[in-house]
Amino acid sequence: MKLSIKEKIGYSIGDFAGSSLWQTMAFFLPVFYTDVFLLPAASVATLFMVVRIFDALNDPIMGTIADRTRSRWGKFRPYLLFGSVPLGLLTALMFTTPDLSDSGKLVYAYVTYFLLLVLYTLVMVPYNTLVGVMTSNPVERTSLSSYKFVFAYAAGLMVQALLIPMVSKLGQGNEAQGYQLSMTGLGIICVIALVIAFASTKERVKPDPKVQTSLTNDLKDIMQNRPWLILFCCTAMVFIYIGIRSASVMYYFEYFVGRRELAAVFMVSGTVAVLLGVLPTKILSQKFGKRNLFLACLAVIIISLVVNYLAAPENLILIFATQITFSFASGPTMPLVWSMLADTADYSEWKNGRRATGLIYSVATFGQKTGIAIGASLMLAIISYYGYQANVAQSPESQLGIRICMTIVPALIALAGTILLIFYNLPDRKLINIEKELNERREE
Repeated sequence: MKLSIKEKIGYSIGDFAGSSLWQTMAFFLPVFYTDVFLLPAASVATLFMVVRIFDALNDPIMGTIADRTRSRWGKFRPYLLFGSVPLGLLTALMFTTPDLSDSGKLVYAYVTYFLLLVLYTLVMVPYNTLVGVMTSNPVERTSLSSYKFVFAYAAGLMVQALLIPMVSKLGQGNEAQGYQLSMTGLGIICVIALVIAFASTKERVKPDPKVQTSLTNDLKDIMQNRPWLILFCCTAMVFIYIGIRSASVMYYFEYFVGRRELAAVFMVSGTVAVLLGVLPTKILSQKFGKRNLFLACLAVIIISLVVNYLAAPENLILIFATQITFSFASGPTMPLVWSMLADTADYSEWKNGRRATGLIYSVATFGQKTGIAIGASLMLAIISYYGYQANVAQSPESQLGIRICMTIVPALIALAGTILLIFYNLPDRKLINIEKELNERREE
C-alpha cells in the first residue's frame, strides 16, 4: 500500500492544528496563567494535573468510539471535519482573560482548559490513528510519520518564532489582548488545516467485518501485547521529560539567563534542529532498526541535558549548542513512536485475530497526555517548592529549581525510558513476516 506524496502532505498538514496547540500549551500556557492571568503557580500546577489526567482518561474512550464508528467517510476521518470549528473556537476562549475575581479566574481557567482538551482528544486521537489505517506497509508508515512530524515541527516553529512578537504587536503593551488576538488567528489556521487533512486522506486497512469484538477483548489484547506495553511506558517517560523541559523554557530565560527575548530564538533553533533530525529517520531506521535508532537518540538526549546543567547563564554558546544537540536527537523519536504503535497494532491482529487500532493509539496518547500533565505539574511544583514568585527577581534557590527542571530531572526520566526500551521485542525482520501473513489473511 504505497502512499502518494500528495496524500502524505495532505494528511500531515492536519498536524499544524495538533502541534501548534500542543506547543502553545507546553511552552506558553504556564507563563500565561502565572504572569498574565495572574494565577498562583501552585494553583496552576494543580490545574494541570487535575484537568490533564482527567482528559487523558478520555483518550481510551475516544479510541473505542472511533473503532466502532461507521460512516461514509470511514471510522476516523469524520472527527477531523466536525470537530475542527469547535476546537478553533475554544483555542481563542482559553487565552481570553475576563475581569473576574481570583476564584472566578481559576474556575474560568478550569472550564476553558478542560473543554479545549476534550475537543483536542475528539479530533487528534482519530487523526493520529490514521497512520495505522492509511497503509499496512511498515516502511510507508515510517515515511508517513516523518512527513507528519516535519509539518508538526514546522507548526511548532511558527508558534515559537511568531507568538511572542505577535502578542507584543497586537497587544500594544496589553499582553492579555495580544494573547487573545494571536490565539484567535491560530484557531482559524487549525480549522483550515484539519479540513485539508480530512479531504486528502483515505482509510485502507480495515478489520475483518465478520470478526465481532468487544471492549473487554480489546483491552485484554493490548494488556497481553508486550511490545505495546513497553512502548507505552517508554513514551510516557519521554513525554514527562518533554513536559518538564517545555514548561521551563520561559522561566529559564526570564529568571536564570536574564534574557527573555532569547527564549524565542532558543525554541526556534531547537525546532529547526528537530526538523533536520526528522529527515533521515526513514533511512536510519531501515539501516539500524527502529528500536536501536530510538535508543541512540535517547542516549544523546541524556548527555546533552547533563552538559546543559553545567552552563553558566552568560555561556550562551553552550546553552544553545546543547539545545541544538538535544533537539536534533529528538527529531527521529516522534516519527518512530507513531510508526511503532502501528506495528504493535499489526502484532495484536496477527496474534489474536482482532484489530483495535483506535484503542491502541488512544491508550498510548493517554500515557503521553498523562506524561505531559505530570511533567508540567512537576515543574511548577518544583519551582514553587524552591520559592518561585512571579514577576520578581528570583533567589539562588529558585534559580536552582528552574535549572534542574530544565536539565537534570528530564535527564533522569529519559534514562528510565531508555532502560524500558531495551526490552522492546518487535524487530523489523519480524514485522515483514507479520505484514505478509496479515495481507494473505485479508485477501482470503
